[in-house]
Amino acid sequence: MPAQLQLPCPATTSASTNATFATPAHSGTADASANRNSALERRARLTARLAKLAAAGHLAPLARQVGSLGGCARPIRMTGHRTRLDTATGQILDHLDTRHLPAGELLLRCGNRRATRCPSCSTVYRYDTYQLIAAGLRGGKTVPATVSTHPRVFATLTAPGFGPVHNQPGASPCICGTRHGDGDPLLGTPLNPQRYDYTGAVLWNAHAPALWARFTTHLRREIAHAAGLTQRTLRHHATLSYAKVAEYQKRGQIHFHTVIRIDGPTGPTSTPPAWATAQLLDHAVRAAAKRTRVQPQHRSGAGESERVQPPESSVFRFGRQIDVRAIRGTDLTGDAPVTDRHVAAYIAKYATKGAETTTGSLDRRLRFLAEIAQHDLTDHARHMIRTAWHLGAKLQHAHLRLRQWAHLLGFRGHFSTRTRHYSTTLTHLRAERTTWRTRQDDAQERADEGRSPADRHSGRAGRSDLTTGHTDPDAGHRSGQRATSGRRDGTHTTLVISHWQYTGSGLLPELAHLANLLAAAPKPRPEQQTSPRRARRAGGRVGHSTDPLTAAVQTEVMA
Repeated sequence: MPAQLQLPCPATTSASTNATFATPAHSGTADASANRNSALERRARLTARLAKLAAAGHLAPLARQVGSLGGCARPIRMTGHRTRLDTATGQILDHLDTRHLPAGELLLRCGNRRATRCPSCSTVYRYDTYQLIAAGLRGGKTVPATVSTHPRVFATLTAPGFGPVHNQPGASPCICGTRHGDGDPLLGTPLNPQRYDYTGAVLWNAHAPALWARFTTHLRREIAHAAGLTQRTLRHHATLSYAKVAEYQKRGQIHFHTVIRIDGPTGPTSTPPAWATAQLLDHAVRAAAKRTRVQPQHRSGAGESERVQPPESSVFRFGRQIDVRAIRGTDLTGDAPVTDRHVAAYIAKYATKGAETTTGSLDRRLRFLAEIAQHDLTDHARHMIRTAWHLGAKLQHAHLRLRQWAHLLGFRGHFSTRTRHYSTTLTHLRAERTTWRTRQDDAQERADEGRSPADRHSGRAGRSDLTTGHTDPDAGHRSGQRATSGRRDGTHTTLVISHWQYTGSGLLPELAHLANLLAAAPKPRPEQQTSPRRARRAGGRVGHSTDPLTAAVQTEVMA
């Protein structure tokens, strides 16, 4: 076993199960001397440690492993091992042990979809969502191209009003008499916060998932009625497929963007009936949205939910602004029909956003209401969060769990959903990406024969068990337990034996500093032919490297 890499650490660092790096301290009382150090001194100290690794030739494998994260803001660190065996011959196909990795730990992307939490992983999620939506509109990714001829519309369902707010009503000024710009912080805020219905706004967000479910039921009824069929016999003639995403308005209310398509009785592979047209679908969407109602449920003293007959004003429904457009082949301008590409990009854009990007709310849950004082929130978002928190303490709203979803202003549903027959799945897209990366790694392995285990495993974050966007190296395997699974590849079966243990989230200080240097370093230029004499002269200097991964560290040291 090769000697493990040890980063220079202060003598006061406590021991850890990680043989490569010391686990960062989580104590609330930090060292007084460390608090006096400025950010510049800390950066210089970390750069000096990386420079020692570069002089010893250990930095390049470490930089490759960190670079394989693709800029993930908070990767997951795990320790353990994994072995692949061929059940037919008993041959060991591959063995991975985190002790042989340059960092001493396996680094996995966090896979968070929120752009405010991890821009890198959210970008991958947005690209996957684009491919998923586009496949249901023009085919591809296991979906036949004939779906482009099926009737489909792009619909937007909004929330009702809970009080006048500052807005941009076209060319005319706002009710307050001011023409607000796009970046005006007053947009979406109430004109009179004391008279704004914050309770109704939060409860509507909490019942928005139920409204969407009820809308899909009414939509099938309206389509069947327009075709002269019953809802039970509709499935023998046509199938309703859709994909939707939830978006926050500036006033903090949820509204839905959805792509709705009519297929044949067996899904996208079958031809829809002749009566299925975009005009029929347009009429059905508008009629279903107007008919959709959800009555609030209150919890009785016995702990069971019971439906009450509230006044008409407290029944939840969609707003009057309903936009339905046929998806055809022209640009997304004005009232013109929309294109496949624009619809897919529009929906994918909001798949990575939440209340924090539009209303200035939070992107994580609250444990105590007093925590909102630590964040820079807008007054409107602060009122919405406080209302959700106080409503969550009432018995009649206990089943809504509003305190758990106060940071989302009461919304407790999925941001992106689709029907089974709409298109492919995110799992399938990730599997395709994993297969491609596995082929690249196999080609790299054949080129890296004879290298040390640390160098061979330093860039394997994209193997089939280290899938981008996933936090578990073996699906269905709990951290800290041993897993045994069989995977069939053609006529051969591969046995995978693994054991993984979660050690933490986020990069250690040295690795975080290295990731920042790699992100700031310019991309290497295409390789040019170099004379043998110049190559021998550059390669013979000890402590200097021409590797683009270590060039950033050397530049930082000289600076």
